[in-house]
Amino acid sequence: MTESANSNSETAKTNSADFWFDPLCPFAWATSRWIGEVEKVRDISVQWHVMSLSMLNAGRGGLSDDYEALMKRGLGPVRVITAARELHGAQYVKELYDAMGTEIHVNGNQDYTEVIAKALAQVGLESDLQRFAAEDTYDGPLRASHESGISLVGADVGTPVVSFNGTAFFGPVITRIPRGEDAGRLWDATVTLAGFPYFFELKRSRTEDPQAE
Repeated sequence: MTESANSNSETAKTNSADFWFDPLCPFAWATSRWIGEVEKVRDISVQWHVMSLSMLNAGRGGLSDDYEALMKRGLGPVRVITAARELHGAQYVKELYDAMGTEIHVNGNQDYTEVIAKALAQVGLESDLQRFAAEDTYDGPLRASHESGISLVGADVGTPVVSFNGTAFFGPVITRIPRGEDAGRLWDATVTLAGFPYFFELKRSRTEDPQAE
């Protein structure tokens, strides 16, 4: 392999990411918006995948009543995204996530039935897809996507899961969305850390809630 070819290979390698999300999670939303900012300042390729907090927390004890209730109705949005992917193509994963996430996290809409209906209309998909929110028809592909992400980081984490050039982390967990070159610098730093196979974790207690915009 020539030096030029090796250089091109390395460039392609450092420009890829896979992102697993649940539309319900405000932290995943903030991180996904950061990735969107990175795309403006770095040449990156991103693949978007669903995961499910409801599946992740199934059977876990110690959850609050409010969180239990959220998990019971939380499968709806991600089920619909999965159905759209299976029936109409993978391009709708990100489109529906953007539409649902904006409605949930920016507009503050917690009526998931309405969220799903608005998102389907916005991306031009038929309203009949809404019925899959209450059906387990595509729970198999949903679970497969979920487990493909969780298998990279372990079940004791949450969402988002992001794989940088094949090395996956829970996070980065951020509460504000860096813009412009700040977004690029955070990307560069994360890719650098991912380049060390023995690096696993940096953590501190959060002191603020994530901002949606």
